[in-house]
Amino acid sequence: MKLIFATNNQHKVTEIRAVLPSSFEILSLKEGGIDIDIPEPHDTLEANAREKAVTIYHMTNTACFSEDTGLEVEALNGEPGVRSARYAGEDQSFQNNIDKLLLNLKGQENRKAQFRTVICLIMEGNIEFFEGVCEGQIISEQKGGEGFGYDPIFVPNGAEKTFAEMSLEEKNQYSHRRKAVDKLVSFLNQSGQNR
Repeated sequence: MKLIFATNNQHKVTEIRAVLPSSFEILSLKEGGIDIDIPEPHDTLEANAREKAVTIYHMTNTACFSEDTGLEVEALNGEPGVRSARYAGEDQSFQNNIDKLLLNLKGQENRKAQFRTVICLIMEGNIEFFEGVCEGQIISEQKGGEGFGYDPIFVPNGAEKTFAEMSLEEKNQYSHRRKAVDKLVSFLNQSGQNR
């Protein structure tokens, strides 16, 4: 089964391909010949994911999905949340975002946080949502060189290492994105779309 993944983020494409069964073929926007940067103007992950999926579905009339992910920090009232990718400004630098988050958490004892992914699937005009959550802690110093985004400062509950210290296989044992993708695959299998 072929699905367009409405993203230009190759890290996300790699992560999702690593957990999808081989019966699914995922095309990134670039691989689908679509050169577009879809804005994420909304205040919720759900609305941003829907915006991206609807845009690509209308352009291609092909089954597609998109996702939006946010890091929600308890002591910061859920920040950076839906603004995670642009927390430190529009230049979208992973390092600047991490620096701002650590600065805002300085002196905070409560380091609880969660990654939340929302996937929006559009197939034959029908829209479905799937959510995955990974709870953990924000540490005060960066560790590891793998992954992307806030991975160097996030340790999932039950682990000793940051996401950035883990292999992709290790990360996917905890990953919010993996949990959302598992629900997506289960839905596709149950609906008989993957024959």
